Amino acid sequence: MVTVTQQAQTRPDPRRWWALGALVASMLVLGFDMTILNVALPTIAEDLGATTGQQQWMADAYIVVFAALMLPAGLLGDRFGRRRMLIGGLGIFLAASLVGAFAGDVTWVIVARALMGVGGALVMPLAMSVLPSLFPREEQTKALGMISAGSALGMPLGPIIGGWLLNHFWWGSVFVLNVPMVAIGIAACLLLLPESRDPAAPKVDIVSTVLTALGLGALIYAIIEGPSKGWSDAVVIGGFVAAVVLLGALVLRERRSTRPMLDLTLLGHRGFLSNTLAATLGMFVLSGLMFLLPQYLQAVLGTDSLATGIRMLPMMGGMLAAAKLAQPLVAKFGARSVIVVALVVLAFASFLGARTTADSGYGFTALWLAIAGVGVAFAMIPAMGGALGALSRDQAGRGSGLLSTVRQTGSALGVALLGALVAGAYTSRLSTTGLPDAAAGAARDSVIGAHVVAGRLGDHALAASANAAYVHGMDLALVVIGIVALAAALLSAALMPGRPQSAGTTASAPEVAPISADA
Repeated sequence: MVTVTQQAQTRPDPRRWWALGALVASMLVLGFDMTILNVALPTIAEDLGATTGQQQWMADAYIVVFAALMLPAGLLGDRFGRRRMLIGGLGIFLAASLVGAFAGDVTWVIVARALMGVGGALVMPLAMSVLPSLFPREEQTKALGMISAGSALGMPLGPIIGGWLLNHFWWGSVFVLNVPMVAIGIAACLLLLPESRDPAAPKVDIVSTVLTALGLGALIYAIIEGPSKGWSDAVVIGGFVAAVVLLGALVLRERRSTRPMLDLTLLGHRGFLSNTLAATLGMFVLSGLMFLLPQYLQAVLGTDSLATGIRMLPMMGGMLAAAKLAQPLVAKFGARSVIVVALVVLAFASFLGARTTADSGYGFTALWLAIAGVGVAFAMIPAMGGALGALSRDQAGRGSGLLSTVRQTGSALGVALLGALVAGAYTSRLSTTGLPDAAAGAARDSVIGAHVVAGRLGDHALAASANAAYVHGMDLALVVIGIVALAAALLSAALMPGRPQSAGTTASAPEVAPISADA
């Protein structure tokens, strides 16, 4: 789809590396925003009185919008100019960051996150697609690797930088951080990037885009609101029904389209389907843990924001170590063997983590977190490469878009489903006997709210009950993760091709970064 001019092939622009630096900075911001907000959620919840459901929406608003708009955003760039749309995406991201930084209530934070999802959906695919217009073919792999490294680096740095900012400034500083870096990206794009487009690209299917956004939104809404409203509530049931109708209509429309935006026929390819499911499970687990852990570390273990960010590093360290070793292991043992073993390791880490108690301490948490990080990365990296390697060359572009969309959906569901499970278990276990109705309601909203109430009333029993209730919910979520991981291991063993796939192995290297940033 990308057209590279003869001039770009023979006389590369000498400013191309400066332009790449700006793109890397922009991708680094996207990497930050996948993890930096999770550290800030407990502080935002305390300052703005956000319930657990509202915290889930702060995390999921970005992901749902990103998943729904990423494919049409890429098509818009192809048709109307990648440079123009990339600058537009960065501008939306900058404006949304300012809205989030100075938001006065939870609703505006959620709105800001949704707008950031719009900007991120434009930036992610278009930052990659402008590379052929900047670099000759022999330099494109290196450039892609640098962009991927930038987005991957943002994920482990996000909690640490966010924690430092929260220890020194107000919670809005985690949004302000985006402003100077995105501004630099906009200036560099204006001055250094050439325009490129593909007039033959398919038109954006507005109806499919709307069906995707509304269908995912209705599903996530029903899951998040279920624990508080009750699963039999008419609004919750209506959300599930609307999701089924809207997503069903999307499937029918895409199957009948001659040039579908989401080519669902690719899921009929056994190798692509099995690898996509494994990669999606990785995003489901990663996003869910990144949402649940900061609340456990800050509320139950009593760490501050910076210490929370540092204490999440074992999982990131496990993922980075696995990213280095994944490709040679796949080459030696085959993708199926590596993925199946990784899923079993993830299940072991989850069942081990499910033994956590309110008194376990951080050492035990660090142990199972590191093992979980190894399992997630060893499953996701070969799976992403294997999914694309299972397709022919002319299917690769459509397969990449479908894989990214499904993984984003898995990420949103991880926050929604695991968060809902923990919220329901927490509410049912929390003891609020003797508390005034207002105080009891605030305590039931979230573990952070319970600690705020306990601190004001000097009620140590409430704090202890909240800690035990939250850990109980987290343990249940880990058991569910372990069961799903074992089921995925069995499916992978049964469905994945047995022989090592050189195409898949090659493809896995540039996919290391989207583990963090395109989630």
